[in-house]
Amino acid sequence: MTNTDVLVCGGGIAGPALAYCLHRQGFRPVVVERAPALRPGGQTVDLRGVARTVVERMGCMDRVREVSLDQRGFALVDDDGRILARMPTELFGGEGIISEIEVLRGDLSRVFYEASTPHTEYLFDDTVTAIEQDRDGVTVRFERAPERRFAFVVGADGLHSTVRNLAFGPEEACVQSLDCQLAWFTAPGDDELDGWYLMHNAPGGLVTSIRPGRLPNESKAGFAFRSKRLDVDRRDLARQKDIVAKTFADVGWKAPKLVEAMRGASDFVLAELGQVRLDSWSRGRVVLLGDSAWCPSPLTGLGTSLAVVGAYVLAGELAAAHGDYRVAFPRYEALMRPYVKRNQELPPGGVKGFAPDTALSISMRAMSMRWMGRWPLRNLLAGQFNKAADFKLPDYGWLDGHVTTGNGARAAKTTSPALEQRAS
Repeated sequence: MTNTDVLVCGGGIAGPALAYCLHRQGFRPVVVERAPALRPGGQTVDLRGVARTVVERMGCMDRVREVSLDQRGFALVDDDGRILARMPTELFGGEGIISEIEVLRGDLSRVFYEASTPHTEYLFDDTVTAIEQDRDGVTVRFERAPERRFAFVVGADGLHSTVRNLAFGPEEACVQSLDCQLAWFTAPGDDELDGWYLMHNAPGGLVTSIRPGRLPNESKAGFAFRSKRLDVDRRDLARQKDIVAKTFADVGWKAPKLVEAMRGASDFVLAELGQVRLDSWSRGRVVLLGDSAWCPSPLTGLGTSLAVVGAYVLAGELAAAHGDYRVAFPRYEALMRPYVKRNQELPPGGVKGFAPDTALSISMRAMSMRWMGRWPLRNLLAGQFNKAADFKLPDYGWLDGHVTTGNGARAAKTTSPALEQRAS
């Protein structure tokens, strides 16, 4: 193919992971990101199932483990901070509520960025404003950069995807709300955590949580509450903080202390939980990846793993089809959709299980969690926690970013065999 330039919109986790995989398959990736630089910190994400295999094939696993968090597990607490139930990390083979590999979103993004940046052009502080397709490619207009041509455009820009809005339609038609709001922010370190991710439920569907950060002087805190979509500007952080503070004004445990920390947090985010469900993930030469295509919601703990696996498959199928998107995109979807569908299933109870609204349902949640490690509940939940491993990962001919030469030495791979065949 004559044009191997691929525009990837989104510089979070899915975008840089895809950029790395695209380069390994012989494409020239360009990543555009609205933020002025990589977004540091953020909350904790998981690497589960076959996503770990993809990261190993990328040659990034050692670096991921260097920046991963040391967490002992998950626990529910009462108003006085007493443990009601707990799930150690090692339960369910490291695939339980707390995964064996937990890493801050910003740290994982940086690992993939550093792996991809030698062969990827990054456009920060910019976004796409128009996409025009024709038989030979895609013309893209940017808010700041000059107009450019690409072979394909990939929307890897999250739940509120700009690419999806431009090519697929308004967000209201693509996102199904779960009627739950979730706020995350960084708080001061808390020695009482002792390595545990602690969560407190209060009547009314109110959830307060705090977990260790990677640095000893910080923790990662959250507030969640069941609510319809809020009538507030997404950029009005002061108003959003007021809403959260008012909602948790009468809640006990660490809520007052965390509300105070939230007021001064520079990384505060309030988001509505939702899932993306689309009949197709592509429109011509435009294709979606990760939360833009299939956001499962943070309640599943599988969004990051799905994005990493999807990046690997999308790049591999484009190369296997010699750059013919009419073959590659349907094949990518055929491989990923059953896997995505299984992993979009919410944990037992869904939002009600995560944010129970009565004292009785809160007690029942703690009771059921105490039984999670015992038969028969353990067997039932094992299937839920092992879904991320339920995928046969294709082999696209590269491993750890290298190929083996004829004399057995390892050499960097720069072009995929499929694209070399196309070029010849």
